[in-house]
Amino acid sequence: MRAAVLIAALTLTACTPQEFADDVARRAARTVVLPVVQQYMPGPAAEGVTVCIIDNASAGELSSLARDVGVRAGTTTVQTVLAVAQRPATTQCILNSGLPLLRG
Repeated sequence: MRAAVLIAALTLTACTPQEFADDVARRAARTVVLPVVQQYMPGPAAEGVTVCIIDNASAGELSSLARDVGVRAGTTTVQTVLAVAQRPATTQCILNSGLPLLRG
């Protein structure tokens, strides 16, 4: 029991407030990006492409995308998703995953 408590305490201290905030922003942004990507491709492919987009978005873009949680994505949000999807690193991630490129 003590070992489990010690491991839990060490795990919690390893996560800084900034890492926690970044994780929350990434998760929130994902809930916004996925429906946008699903407008262009089916479910399983959309999931993988969403991961690549989130992984290649800047902190500012993630924050901006996360603000659209719970509302329908507007024009600016869709443009941000498509812009990140067209970046070389994102394109490479998508291709390496064997997924179709997002065409907007």
